[in-house]
Amino acid sequence: MSGDFMGHFFSLTLLTSYNPSLKSIKELPQTTLTLNHPDPLLLYGTHDVHLKRIEAAFPDTKITARGNKIHLQGPGAAIDSIKHAFNELASVAGRNGLVTTGDLDTILAMSTADPRPSNHGIGDVILYTPSGSIVRTKTPGQARLLESAKHNDIVFAIGPAGTGKTFLAVAQAVAALKARQVKRIVLCRPAVEAGERLGFLPGDFRDKIDPYLRPLYDALEEFLPPEKLSTHMQDHVIEIVPLAFMRGRTLNSAYVILDEAQNATAIQMKMFLTRLGINSRAIITGDLTQIDLEDSRQCGLQEATSVLNRIKGIDFVYFNQIDVVRHRLVKEIINAYEENGH
Repeated sequence: MSGDFMGHFFSLTLLTSYNPSLKSIKELPQTTLTLNHPDPLLLYGTHDVHLKRIEAAFPDTKITARGNKIHLQGPGAAIDSIKHAFNELASVAGRNGLVTTGDLDTILAMSTADPRPSNHGIGDVILYTPSGSIVRTKTPGQARLLESAKHNDIVFAIGPAGTGKTFLAVAQAVAALKARQVKRIVLCRPAVEAGERLGFLPGDFRDKIDPYLRPLYDALEEFLPPEKLSTHMQDHVIEIVPLAFMRGRTLNSAYVILDEAQNATAIQMKMFLTRLGINSRAIITGDLTQIDLEDSRQCGLQEATSVLNRIKGIDFVYFNQIDVVRHRLVKEIINAYEENGH
């Protein structure tokens, strides 16, 4: 985090230096954050409920708030994570005018995740492409997603652009289809801009909606030869549809993927998740920093992180900048926007 961005939301004063030989929290270094905006009460929550939950998530720390000043004591790594959490809370409060329980759950999940790279599961083979190349997991987040998909029927993959969430989800679905673990694949996306722009696009409805679904076609074309993909599409073994077309369906023995889920409303998310039938699995991908809904408080992905996080068989995998696998500049672009409050 750059000093300029830190000053945008809060200023920082380090009161003591860290000594790893110190044992109790009282002996650990103290850091003071001075909130410049928004209203501190939005971040603290009613009766400091948000502060208490943040402190509970980092049991080796102590958090004390006085007006617009937050005093933190604890190990250096935990303090850095807490500063990141408050920065994200300030961003949400500034953007939405409030901080919900779901916002806090998501921020804490991302802030308490182990940021250190791990080689465990990296390099695992997912499938072979028509050209004979091997699709493998490349990052810690991808390895976690692959492992989670083996043990859970519903997995949420949440993180920034360029981390391979959609690519890996489609690869998983194709691998399951080839192994005859499922009989069909259904991929869908919300077309949040369709209401404004469809009428200006040429062609029939399919021609108008295809641009919104194109990224899913691109992923499939990586894993299946053109003639096989065409046959599967004609036989409805593989379907690519707008999210709205999922209503009223029951999908048995299917691998179902919802992409760009941050643009699905809470009602749409519930509708999608309840389409799953016997022997079906689902991966939901999304980036909570790129919500295009007119009212971001309606975001179904955000709500799901708090409503569904305790259900056995549902898992949440969070990606971060370490997992970016696109052009080297993508990681720097993501960091730059985060440092400027976006």
